Amino acid sequence: MPGLQLSRDFYTEVVRPLVAGVPHSAALIGAGSEVLAFDTERSTGHGWGPRVVLFTAAGVAQEVREAVGRGLPEVFAGYPTVFGGGSGVVVADPGEWFSGRLGFDPGRGVGVLDWLSAPWQRLAEVTSGEVFHDGLGVLEPARAALRWYPADLWRYVLAVQWRRLAQEESFPGRCGEVGDDLGSAVLTAGLAREVMRLALLMRRRYPPYSKWLGSGFARLSGAAELGDALSRAVAAREWRERERHLRRACERVAALHNRVGLAEPLEAAVRGSSGGPFQVIGAGRFADALVAAVTDPVVAALPPAGSVDQFAGSADVLTCPDRCRAVTRTVLGL
Repeated sequence: MPGLQLSRDFYTEVVRPLVAGVPHSAALIGAGSEVLAFDTERSTGHGWGPRVVLFTAAGVAQEVREAVGRGLPEVFAGYPTVFGGGSGVVVADPGEWFSGRLGFDPGRGVGVLDWLSAPWQRLAEVTSGEVFHDGLGVLEPARAALRWYPADLWRYVLAVQWRRLAQEESFPGRCGEVGDDLGSAVLTAGLAREVMRLALLMRRRYPPYSKWLGSGFARLSGAAELGDALSRAVAAREWRERERHLRRACERVAALHNRVGLAEPLEAAVRGSSGGPFQVIGAGRFADALVAAVTDPVVAALPPAGSVDQFAGSADVLTCPDRCRAVTRTVLGL
């Protein structure tokens, strides 16, 4: 049984009767493979089971915890209700819960620092899953506020992602030319990752973290040919073949840029690089077009570093909201 269905039934059959008469909201959001529907049989071996995040007013939280503790069965649908060191029912204040996951409470508004310091994985976690009941009327508005970037911040994040491609797009060929085949292969894999994240961002999907990036990308409708080109680029044994498949992939995301319509349409064909006889898309011109389309002066003044995922790769940073906000303030001068 998928974890989302298990938790939905758990709330309906077990948790909701235990808190009858108490104003609350309930959902399966936050951490967990089942929130993004990536759970498999492998997931059941660690921290997986019937789960509900139960949101209540602060004044009744302890009373609710005690009621749940008294009435919770040991097993539901064949799975223990206590696993991973705790109960499958977490009782929380909405503002505190969101602040703990993101570093801010979206119920109080979402500013530029909030958007750019929130990791994509965390944004995906709080906008995916399912709200089973929103008696407090707070979850759906908060999730709607976080569903996607405002238009100019979207342009900014996309521009930075194109810039990441521009910085290395000719390097697989340059490494191959001097006989560094391993270096060429590593760079190709890195560029494939950046193209996947770019495609997801263009399609208004927060890229999940590395373990689920390929799975998330594979769910994009119409991405089969792009995925085939990237797979062939990564699997290629010679740099000219890598370049050929990367070229095909980059032309497809360039065409997607034109269809999305956030900036001036550009020629979607590859061309020779300025640093040698290598075929590249010229990713910098797409970044420039997006930046030129930004009208918000605050966003226009930001340095070309992007969101925290684009300049900080450490899991020890990206899993700690306070660190994300601190490093984002420093890097972007916010």
